Amino acid sequence: MTKLLSNTTLELEHFRSYLSLLARSLPEIDDHDASDLVQNTLLAACAQQEQFRGGTPYEQAAWLKQILRNQAIDAHRLQRCQKRNAEREVSLDATIDGSLARAEAWLAAMDSSPSQRASREEERGRLAQALTTLPTAQREAIFQHHLQGASLAEVSRRMGRSEAAVAGLLHRGLKQLRQQLASGSER
Repeated sequence: MTKLLSNTTLELEHFRSYLSLLARSLPEIDDHDASDLVQNTLLAACAQQEQFRGGTPYEQAAWLKQILRNQAIDAHRLQRCQKRNAEREVSLDATIDGSLARAEAWLAAMDSSPSQRASREEERGRLAQALTTLPTAQREAIFQHHLQGASLAEVSRRMGRSEAAVAGLLHRGLKQLRQQLASGSER
């Protein structure tokens, strides 16, 4: 059992950057909360490994994404249970699914052609890793605008910067991501 658990743990570690990217795309999740959410997801995946019925990395990523979604819903409910206001309530499932869908769509858009679907898992990992190397302000602007779907004005307000400054952060961050991804594919 220990050997099986350690092999599973090593397998799942390959998805940590991908899960971090998805977790960070959720509304009201900062880097610390995203790290906790990913850790809880990986722990749950280890505990539920016998429930995984797939065989490909793509199926494993989808399974882990579902566990992450459930962990996020549980964490959100726990955090908000005393702050509930029925007038402001929005479907939690819809909010989380929307954030995850935006992250998936953005990741899919990074592929240069539909024929690269098979290599998408590797690209997701590379993109997630490249995002972690960006300066904090650039990474935060990209997360909020591209992954959480916030408008430029909203990101500007949240970050306490002008819209021009946020646009510059987005431009420089995306340029750096493209360069890192291009240099990684030449290897």
